[in-house]
Amino acid sequence: MYLTKSSVIRRIGFVSTRFKGNDGVSLETIKWRQVLERIDYECFYFSGLSDWEPKKSMVVDEAFFAHPKIEEIQSRCFGNTVRDEKLSGEIQAVRFKLKTALYDFVGQFKIDLIITENALTIPMNIPLGLALTELIAETGIPVIAHHHDFAWERQRFSVNCVADYLSMSFPPRLHTINHVVINSEARQQLSYRCGLSSIIIPNVLDFDTAPPVMDDYARTMRKDLGVGDGEALLLQPTRIVARKGIEHAIELASRLKDKKAKLLISHQERDEGSDYYQRTMDYAALMGVEVIICPDIIGAERGTTEAGQKKYSLNDCYLNADFVTYPSSYEGFGNAFLEALWFKKPVLVNRYSIFQQDIEPLDFDVVIMENYVTNDTVDTVRSLLECPQAGEVLAERNFELARKFFSYSLLEQRLRQVLMNFGQL
Repeated sequence: MYLTKSSVIRRIGFVSTRFKGNDGVSLETIKWRQVLERIDYECFYFSGLSDWEPKKSMVVDEAFFAHPKIEEIQSRCFGNTVRDEKLSGEIQAVRFKLKTALYDFVGQFKIDLIITENALTIPMNIPLGLALTELIAETGIPVIAHHHDFAWERQRFSVNCVADYLSMSFPPRLHTINHVVINSEARQQLSYRCGLSSIIIPNVLDFDTAPPVMDDYARTMRKDLGVGDGEALLLQPTRIVARKGIEHAIELASRLKDKKAKLLISHQERDEGSDYYQRTMDYAALMGVEVIICPDIIGAERGTTEAGQKKYSLNDCYLNADFVTYPSSYEGFGNAFLEALWFKKPVLVNRYSIFQQDIEPLDFDVVIMENYVTNDTVDTVRSLLECPQAGEVLAERNFELARKFFSYSLLEQRLRQVLMNFGQL
């Protein structure tokens, strides 16, 4: 299985817990896949949940972080400082099954190089990380470990009884792995905590391609969502998790009373439980804001529901939005920020740390808040809603800046740089 520096890499296997939906990891993997295929690599996929090409995919249920067995294991790994022998045995049993499947994946699709998407980064599925680590150690297969969110960035992982597993696999220290991070803070922390070097490849979008434009299909979305003429539609293009700061978007909508603002949350996923979702809904009711969450008619792609109703995509959400809210307290980078720039929409951004370090110095013209909504924040948003032409001028400038710094051409350049470490290109 071991590949020497002279071996030719042509078949790449992506490995993650899921390749489905609009989560950031799946979306970013699609972009890497598109660029790699453009430079003549063939891509295959191993995951626990997938709606990608079946002929190029292997799906093993236990690889999904929300599989009942994995959730049960995870619940016992964190919040405790000692694990019993039974838990260790259960982890190892699933690890063995997943490692066997990974060997089958590499053999069946003749994989030359593996790209792990967060599977060796955040410990959402400990058996999968262990299985990958052992496969890599036993075969010497070249690996690009694409890191989105590390365990030390999440408070819920700080108390645990699996420090040995975290040290072994999140991330591993193996000589055939090239580490890729998405921001400068992650690179610093990876070096400081693990002694590992890495390359930064920020999240990107295809800014060389014009965004979709409003068409007859998308034009009916506001009516179907119950947004009337003269009402402002604010878009929160994220999942419903606490670090997204959705309460700030709700407060902004409440203070734009003269605009009769409604808030559309595009993603229904609640990967960190339902407590924050309930808190968000309660707060919206308290503030008198209508929050729109319609998973029945908003999905990854356009289509038709079983009842025959039109189903809209995330693109349609952006096309119909008057303003985008992105008040996150923390982000690994900021996919939704780039999407707002691509659709040429004005956007509110909380100055989360990665934004301050890696994005703000590039001088994008956006509405800024610092941990809370001020009168100036509200007045600036109101002025942009009242004068769309001013917003369009800012949006054009932001689009050109993003094309310079966060385009597919940058991604291709950085991927070629990493592949050169394996003696390729």
